[in-house]
Amino acid sequence: MSTQVKPIPEGFHSITPHIVVQNAKQAIEFYQKAFNAEVLGCMPGPDGEKIMHAELRIGNSPLMLCDEFPEMGSLSPVSRGGTSVTMHLYVEKADETYNQAVEAGAKVVMPLADMFWGDRYGIVSDPFGHHWAIATHVQDLSFEEIAAAGAAAMASGGCQ
Repeated sequence: MSTQVKPIPEGFHSITPHIVVQNAKQAIEFYQKAFNAEVLGCMPGPDGEKIMHAELRIGNSPLMLCDEFPEMGSLSPVSRGGTSVTMHLYVEKADETYNQAVEAGAKVVMPLADMFWGDRYGIVSDPFGHHWAIATHVQDLSFEEIAAAGAAAMASGGCQ
């Protein structure tokens, strides 16, 4: 009997973030507190202490993570001196999620505000060096309207 295997597993999207952190166990606890993450699975590394692979779900999206393994070139933003990636998290109530993340230990990078592109939007940095943009879409705008609003915002020296 042959079973058809889906090329993209059930519950996954075409792009799934896979992040590296220092102390994956603490990171999982943080993501549970900050973003109501659900742990789908967790595989310990050979030493039994580090996590080789974990899968979480935040909202309707999967997030994979693991501990640093420097011997394999797997380093977190903390070890690299920063991140060039921002996770964009759309939620129903940006203010609630943003405040929940800050209460859980995230640091404010960009205060939450209504933005010219139609989102209520702010950025926090988690204790593991990853940036999270938290947003609720509040207004549908055309690309032309966004461009005009963006030009006006930049001319006045801000993003809002």
